[in-house]
Amino acid sequence: MGQLVLDKISKRYGTSSEVIKPLDLTVNDGEFVVVVGPSGCGKSTLLRMVAGLEEISDGEMRIDGVCVNDDSPSERGIGMVFQSYALYPHMTVYQNMAFALEMAKLPPTEIDKKVQASARILQLEHLLDRRPKDLSGGQRQRVAIGRAIVREPSLFLFDEPLSNLDASLRVQMRMEIAALHKRINATILYVTHDQVEAMTLADRIVVLNQGQIEQVGSPLELYDHPANLFVAQFIGSPKMNLVAGTIAETGEQETVVDLENRQRIVLPVNTLGGKVGDSVWLGVRPEHVQLIDLAVADVEGEVLFVEQMGNETLLYVNSGYGSEPLVIRLTSRLEITPDQRVGLRLPTESCYLFEAGGRAFTRI
Repeated sequence: MGQLVLDKISKRYGTSSEVIKPLDLTVNDGEFVVVVGPSGCGKSTLLRMVAGLEEISDGEMRIDGVCVNDDSPSERGIGMVFQSYALYPHMTVYQNMAFALEMAKLPPTEIDKKVQASARILQLEHLLDRRPKDLSGGQRQRVAIGRAIVREPSLFLFDEPLSNLDASLRVQMRMEIAALHKRINATILYVTHDQVEAMTLADRIVVLNQGQIEQVGSPLELYDHPANLFVAQFIGSPKMNLVAGTIAETGEQETVVDLENRQRIVLPVNTLGGKVGDSVWLGVRPEHVQLIDLAVADVEGEVLFVEQMGNETLLYVNSGYGSEPLVIRLTSRLEITPDQRVGLRLPTESCYLFEAGGRAFTRI
């Protein structure tokens, strides 16, 4: 397949609008890398630059060590799958998959061999004579993927390919894309705003924000060790709870923080670089907040809303920790109702600490 290297590439429109700030990224041969971020962060623009559909303003892009900045999309050896299926409605599945090969003037026998092989991989053999209007959304997306596979590209690009599917089909297609990656050992750069897709599909995730990379790492690395507040709140659903505080004592092995409700908490966090009096944010994920007996609780809270999900329960609690409700995830089905008072504790070993500017302090 192919290795993709982005070396300080950027994208500007005019002289002042910098959509992609200079960034470095390497996608290794056979790796599945997912770019995730909020709407407008530059995900699709980055993918279109790799595909050759947008000009690179600065920097260099290399595929297998060869600079392709000036190559046309067809010369880059890339297969792209879009959010819209973009199938020719008057052509059969076979004809849609064969079209690019016919334009390349391959012999009919070779075209048939490649189409049949791709159809087997994607379980499309029984659909080859149908037209797009006779297919389900998931089947159309498989045809769009098959149209990319037949060209045997060195790199696959996926631009939010599942966003038009319903929830059950998205789960099925995630499984199929993961299985496809394993079968053909493809190099894949995949763009989505859906963190579930990112967490379940990626070897590594790239978190993009306002045209720049916030963090790159494995799904669990980003979840367990976010580099900053943006990553901490973007990765994970419901998002991480935040409580404002002030550093009372600093140290290499532990830090004392005064929270805004005047509770003092000792955290196993290295705050070297911070100083007494600095404003900080304490973060704790919903599954780590503890419900305990009111008599021994650090804080009391009033339940505002209960979401019974079957496999889990989400509580939204008006606590002493700031004006925003504290979100608590429970794996048990407790009989808790709105307006009920509950006892809360933040386990110090599961808390994160961030500078006011967003950078994460190191947990011990």
